[in-house]
Amino acid sequence: MFGKSKQNNDSGVAAGARILRVGVFYDGSFLHHVSNYYKFVHERRQRLSMLGLQEFIRVKAAEFEGVEKSRSHIVSAHFFRGRFPAPLSQANDKLYPERLFDDVLINEGIAMNYMPVSGNREVGIDVAMALECYEEATRGMFDIVALVAGDGDFVPLAVKLNRLGIRVMVVGWTFEYTDAQNGGTHQTTTSMRLFSEATYPVEMHELMNSSADSSDPLLRQLFVEAVPQTQATGERRADGSFTGVVCSLKDGFGFINCVEYPDNIFFHYSALVDGKFDDLVEGDTVSFTVENGERGELATNVKKL
Repeated sequence: MFGKSKQNNDSGVAAGARILRVGVFYDGSFLHHVSNYYKFVHERRQRLSMLGLQEFIRVKAAEFEGVEKSRSHIVSAHFFRGRFPAPLSQANDKLYPERLFDDVLINEGIAMNYMPVSGNREVGIDVAMALECYEEATRGMFDIVALVAGDGDFVPLAVKLNRLGIRVMVVGWTFEYTDAQNGGTHQTTTSMRLFSEATYPVEMHELMNSSADSSDPLLRQLFVEAVPQTQATGERRADGSFTGVVCSLKDGFGFINCVEYPDNIFFHYSALVDGKFDDLVEGDTVSFTVENGERGELATNVKKL
């Protein structure tokens, strides 16, 4: 649920006229667990959208503070996570997906902050995130800090931000599920102490599961749009190519949905034939071939049908 503000805005500037400066800090591991839950466990079967999450935070910050949406701006955004060495990631077929996610962060203007993983543990990520957030906060950069996190280790950070007079929005999830394969129970939680220190606690699991809010466009855009499998076909054409549906387009690259492949197939604008990248729109049917490169499977010879 959304929490009510614990402190009034006593600024001398009219609420409707002032600029609202928002800083967003992502605990990458926490967000990864949440996104996997919605992709592989939840009935939605969709990943979280970084673009949608950024917009959700921006708009909700404006609503909480009583300012126009156009005057709410994310002025700084940071993503923190541990990362294995490149040879190990490549050996586990993780290097290419990691690079694609980096592209997503770059395109959304989110600064990447990676630290080496020791054994199987992230070391110092929470401290690095808290220090970066506090340093920027003390420079007067923010009116609101949004923490996309669940760990109680961030409670001292929230306390410090409150002392600086900066409102804290905690964007958190709490859920539990049983693994269908081994019967094990998995749980992701947001610390209640962290929620209690937030000016604006946002319990996303309740909000996103509410049938009353299922038609809210702000909630719908929290997920990467999935193309219905009936729109794509894995049948080979006479020339040996496949057909699929363009399910995502970004600055110079995109993804194709094809039932022959469990994951959407990446393509670069240079792979297009007989057409221009700017002429493509999501939902277009295309033909393509697939090559196995060093970074994984790539769509080549992409042609709009």
